[in-house]
Amino acid sequence: MNLGLRAMRPRDPDEPHRAASPLELFFDLVFVVAVSLSSAALHHSESGGHIGAGVGSYLLVFFGIWWAWMNFTWFASAFDVDDWLYRVTTLVQMAGALVLAAGTPSAMAGEGYGVLVAGYVVMRLAMVTQWLRAARSHPELRVTALRYAGGIVVVQLLWIAWVLVDPHPVGFVVLALAELAVPVVAERARTTPWHPHHIAERYSLFTLILLGESVLASTTAVVDALSSAEHLGPLLLLSACGLVLAAGMWWVYFARDQHEHLRAMPRALVHGYGHYLVFAAAGAFSAGIEVAVDVDTTATGLSAAAAGATLTVPVALFVLGVWALALRPTFTAGRSAAVVVLAGLLGLSAFAPFTPVVAAVVMVAVVVTVETAPARNTVAA
Repeated sequence: MNLGLRAMRPRDPDEPHRAASPLELFFDLVFVVAVSLSSAALHHSESGGHIGAGVGSYLLVFFGIWWAWMNFTWFASAFDVDDWLYRVTTLVQMAGALVLAAGTPSAMAGEGYGVLVAGYVVMRLAMVTQWLRAARSHPELRVTALRYAGGIVVVQLLWIAWVLVDPHPVGFVVLALAELAVPVVAERARTTPWHPHHIAERYSLFTLILLGESVLASTTAVVDALSSAEHLGPLLLLSACGLVLAAGMWWVYFARDQHEHLRAMPRALVHGYGHYLVFAAAGAFSAGIEVAVDVDTTATGLSAAAAGATLTVPVALFVLGVWALALRPTFTAGRSAAVVVLAGLLGLSAFAPFTPVVAAVVMVAVVVTVETAPARNTVAA
């Protein structure tokens, strides 16, 4: 009796018109809740003058969000059967994401990682169920699937031990590296048949959601601050500059198709792992806008340069990340150098007067540089 279940056969990596499913889009929205809470916590840390501690905690928390999202995304690209058990298991992962989101504020405040790790472990163990189904359904990929399942279980036990014994940042880094190693080891047995166009679309959609969340968060902050009429002009200018920066980030990200970077395993790993920087920077962008609002409304004691850096550094890192992952292989050396220099100027604009305005102007220059570059079709494997 199959109880209405399908064999979890791999999907065709060359399937035409492959698009994200409604379940995947729902999955993304739940994860953005966790991103939003981590960005809000980063804003409070930065505005309170704890920039180093806030950024460090944010990067730790964001790793859990990003890694769980990415693992499901690549699995679903290869094995999406969309039966009731697949949906229920995915919903369990989403429930784990909400638990993780609930634990984000306390983790960011240094009050403990217990709830955060509990939600993370729920998400990861749900993935074990998916991999065991794949191992049972497809003999040729059984070794790969079992390596994934076994690796995930071992690392989750280590996460539990870490949070119970000594949640030290060094231990976190070691366990994060262990998580990153699981796909590398598993895929050596036999590569899973992900769909390059589908993966590129999934990354693009999540980037859009992150940028949209940043626009929403910054707009909400500006609207809340507009109750103080004397700050109306500066806040409207900041809102306009924030929109230019967000639009520039969108423009740069979608300047080139990215599916060609996802065909060969080594480059696919670099592209997939490298998006940690891109996604984390996009999430931190909204915190920087909110800090800039705090500066205009004298709600923070940060210096102008420190406050400006919370806005300009994430944008600069986003541009550099997209350039390294997607633009560099299609650019000439001169064009790449120009983008890198402009990204550096984006970060340094924190020290300029009227930081948001200068950053917006530099972002326009970045977009012009990227948009006027002649397209080259050669992509390194």
